[in-house]
Amino acid sequence: MKHPTVTPPSRRIALRLACSAVLALPLLLGACGPRVFESGTAKVIEPSAPPVAVEAPAEEARVEVTDDKIIIREKVQFDFNKATIKPESDDLLAEVAKVMNDNPRLKKIRVEGHASSEGNHDYNVKLSRNRAKAVMDHLVKKGKVDKKRLEYDGYGPDRPIASNDTETGREANRRVEFTILEQEYTVTKKSVDPETGEEKVETEKKAE
Repeated sequence: MKHPTVTPPSRRIALRLACSAVLALPLLLGACGPRVFESGTAKVIEPSAPPVAVEAPAEEARVEVTDDKIIIREKVQFDFNKATIKPESDDLLAEVAKVMNDNPRLKKIRVEGHASSEGNHDYNVKLSRNRAKAVMDHLVKKGKVDKKRLEYDGYGPDRPIASNDTETGREANRRVEFTILEQEYTVTKKSVDPETGEEKVETEKKAE
């Protein structure tokens, strides 16, 4: 009579470990990502790294405060030969008003109207002045800007920024600008107390 073969305990443990390793192999390979082998060789072709995302450049602000101007990078649009502001410029002027209201240090701002050299000089001066006033009134009425901070003037074709010999230049000259006439700034001064030797920092508000 044959007796059943009994596997020693140490061998049973080794077999279990080997089986576990075989079962775990697909999981380990999956965690490392796909690995491709070149035909007939043992060379492993690793997957390429994903492309690095490139951030798009930030858009330039449409309204910006500089040392002496409030710059607008779009034009205020008017009806032809009139001082009536077109509705498509409402959003732009709302941004201008917000910049003014958010910067109370800008004490006095002049709204300036400009024109090309086409047509009668005196008429262009009058039209540019009326357009500047229309913008000022819009900022006060709809933008809630304090009227005491604003004034207006029109210069017609007398202050061109481009040649009036081309339509492109003439179009550039038809514009509205915002010039800062007075603004408040803070001056910081450091001094040393002669008695105690302590350094003092003093701030003073000034306007120019």
